[in-house]
Amino acid sequence: MSRKRRMFDIDLPEDASPEIPEDREAKARRGPMATAIGEAGAAARHRAEVEADIRAENDALAHELVRLKKLGLVTDLIAVEAVRTTRLTRDRHLSDDLDLGDLKASLRDIGLSNPIRVAPDGQGGYELVQGLRRLTAYRELLAETGEDRWRVIPAGIMAQGETDAGLYRRMVDENLIRKDVSFAEMAQLARAYADEGVEGCADLDQAVNVLYASVAPQKRSYIRRFALVMARLDKVLDHPSAMSRAVGLALADRLEAEPDFAAEVRRALQAHPGRDAAREVAILRDLLAAQSAPVPEKGRGAPRGRRGRVALSVPVGPGVRATATQGKMELRADLDFGAVDRGRLERAIEAFWKEIDAG
Repeated sequence: MSRKRRMFDIDLPEDASPEIPEDREAKARRGPMATAIGEAGAAARHRAEVEADIRAENDALAHELVRLKKLGLVTDLIAVEAVRTTRLTRDRHLSDDLDLGDLKASLRDIGLSNPIRVAPDGQGGYELVQGLRRLTAYRELLAETGEDRWRVIPAGIMAQGETDAGLYRRMVDENLIRKDVSFAEMAQLARAYADEGVEGCADLDQAVNVLYASVAPQKRSYIRRFALVMARLDKVLDHPSAMSRAVGLALADRLEAEPDFAAEVRRALQAHPGRDAAREVAILRDLLAAQSAPVPEKGRGAPRGRRGRVALSVPVGPGVRATATQGKMELRADLDFGAVDRGRLERAIEAFWKEIDAG
């Protein structure tokens, strides 16, 4: 009689012990509470690693933002009302005829292709560095239409800490690209730069060399000649930007050669109040054509502005500086001359001239 196979007989391999995964075995030994604590710790470590990665990424992004700001490559939309034009003396003023018709038409059709450039003023606003015409066009469009799209303007935002000298150079170099920038505008800016003593600038020659370092020496000499014209006739010229190079240089020569010519020009211009640019230039041309004395031929060599120039540091008070050139004596000091009594100033000038004339 054959032996019956039991219902639950199982053939097991030689190594019949089940393989329990290590983590399950550990959990079985630790119990549910220990397992939960371990899982919480692992989650905390993972979260800390993620937070550390996020912080590292944020630090890298912050450093990159600072680098781009220094290059003026960070662009944002800022309110046109937040942009001021007071820190820098502009080479083109808001009162000038900026001829914005074509620019405004382009802005309406395709928008602004080249953002303005600004520097934070430390008070929540911005100082304009480049883009006076673009900013003015936006403001005019806002006033004309009232549309919200003209309330903000794309602007490249520079990092804080840029020196005034650096800001002036950025403004000048962009404007030199313009074909219509005049020698009178460049001369006016150089005079203002020297008068304000930006970055220790001592005189006009230095101002021209700093601001227009990227232009040819011949062009810098023209700017100096126009600066002489502006210094002698600034109060009577209504349209200095309309002067051509030839007219400006001829005026400079006559003003140097004839001491009374400046007064003659003033009388002629003041006789025509309300004149337009074309009329003013015509008056100047007529005065130059009616030349009463031959203008000495300019010699070769060093520019006239350099010839015979003497710079003095006079030991009569703090910061007193004097520069003497052909037909010009300039005195600079850490003093508000406008606050000095007019009578005292006149007596001081008379005493100065008596001493010079006595020699």
